[in-house]
Amino acid sequence: MSAESQLKELLSRVQECQLCELGKTRTNAVLGSGNADSRLMFVGEAPGYHEDQQGIPFVGQAGKLLDKLLERIGLTRKEVYVANVLKCRPPDNRDPQALEIETCRPFLEEQISIIRPMVICTLGNFSTKLLSGKPDGISRIHGRPQEMPGHQGIMLFPVYHPAAALYTPANMKALEADFDLLPQLLGQTQPQPTVEPSSAEPELVVEAAEGQAEPEQLDLF
Repeated sequence: MSAESQLKELLSRVQECQLCELGKTRTNAVLGSGNADSRLMFVGEAPGYHEDQQGIPFVGQAGKLLDKLLERIGLTRKEVYVANVLKCRPPDNRDPQALEIETCRPFLEEQISIIRPMVICTLGNFSTKLLSGKPDGISRIHGRPQEMPGHQGIMLFPVYHPAAALYTPANMKALEADFDLLPQLLGQTQPQPTVEPSSAEPELVVEAAEGQAEPEQLDLF
């Protein structure tokens, strides 16, 4: 069975999922979109209002910025695969809860196993901490590639969530600089050693969920 067919089958299961309370409040389940055979996968936090309405990830303002960042490095949305940690929108775009993350994690893990990307670019704190298995906040480890636990041969590359860059010029500069490294990372066959962050670096980063009008602190998973 092709990767695309496997993802369609997974989508049907996600659409029927009622394992947590989010299944009762969603309009659409949002599995992911893009190239099922891509070498580059992005993982964000959770669907926002527009994503919940359309059933497609990153279609709000953060999504528009993601498209511009991809264009910056010569890629389009059709050439990559984009997903989120949660497949359903949390009410009022609140932070994902620990139980929701653990309930939804098997769907994300299955997506990763189907797509088998070379690089997973985690967008923001929630996806970075979940897939790295480490508590380090995004402000300390963004732009530093590392080997992904449990998935041999996959490089994890944490960056700021695009929503964080919409409101903070410093985050935008950092996000653009990190994206500029992606073409080089995709040309490598093995992850490079992680550079340990300095303990003097600030741990605070302001982020916003995809559908939110105002940023909020999301460094608490």
